[in-house]
Amino acid sequence: MNGLRLDKALALISEIGTRSRASHLIESNSVLLNGKTVKASIQVKENDLIEVTLPAPEPTDLQPYDFKLDVLFEDDDLIVINKPSGLVVHPAAGHAQDTLVNALLAHTDDLSMKFGEERPGIVHRLDKETSGVIVIAKNDKSHEALTSQFKERSTHRIYYAVCLGTAKNLQGNIKSFLARHPTDRKRYASVLGDDRRPLQDPEDPPSIGKWAVTHYEVLSRKSGLSYLKLKLETGRTHQIRVHLSENGLPIAGDLLYGADKKTKAVEARSTQEEIRALPRFLLHAAELAFTHPRTKERMSFEKDWPEDIQVLLKKWGLR
Repeated sequence: MNGLRLDKALALISEIGTRSRASHLIESNSVLLNGKTVKASIQVKENDLIEVTLPAPEPTDLQPYDFKLDVLFEDDDLIVINKPSGLVVHPAAGHAQDTLVNALLAHTDDLSMKFGEERPGIVHRLDKETSGVIVIAKNDKSHEALTSQFKERSTHRIYYAVCLGTAKNLQGNIKSFLARHPTDRKRYASVLGDDRRPLQDPEDPPSIGKWAVTHYEVLSRKSGLSYLKLKLETGRTHQIRVHLSENGLPIAGDLLYGADKKTKAVEARSTQEEIRALPRFLLHAAELAFTHPRTKERMSFEKDWPEDIQVLLKKWGLR
């Protein structure tokens, strides 16, 4: 251990096993180095005394949920799911036991739990109404490796969206810092400068907000609708929804981000009615690629829209 960072040294202890667990212990002041709390980056020296207090196992209130999952791939390390619209990823207010996490608990006993983790296995998220591909870790080492790939932006993620309005440019990039909306805590918004425009210099970040980049390509435009292919460079909460709505293209059915006001701009009255009747907004996670944590094989998964949405896309002339 001599010369290693403290978090790396702790990860070598079998009861801890990963740097994420080690960091959690250090940040919660459960680790003393020579009798003092220290940072994870400090180097361990020969004859240093490291004292670790492991937390007692925490009881969980999570209950299995009998819900049939569309499993695209599964092995001892991870599971890839095609999540339907309407299924919340992890327990939250109003959804305590009917989430993807609960369904996974019914499906398998192997999920990354960390130290009493309330969101076992969850590496990234999809909004409740977003359908598509999501990967879940089945052990802590896989969880850490997958999380690192998302953080380092080495994953590949493609989404499709039906937007209200006619896109002016056929392709482009949307960049901003995203933070909680200043007056509506349910929403997110780009952080604005003195000129009321989104701040866009990653080298000069504001005091709040996380850097977000969305690449888009317009696949078709018809009758007041635009069909977009989107590639995520970052994966912030509500990123695509915010970026598109702030650029005048709210996602069809996304009432939180202004779709209700723009639905009337759609030319065909029948299409307006079909959009208003949607039980979801039209955003789909179609492609996901990552490197397998154990085998190092590059894995890629694709899943088309649910059949009912495919029917609408063809009816509206978007595909």
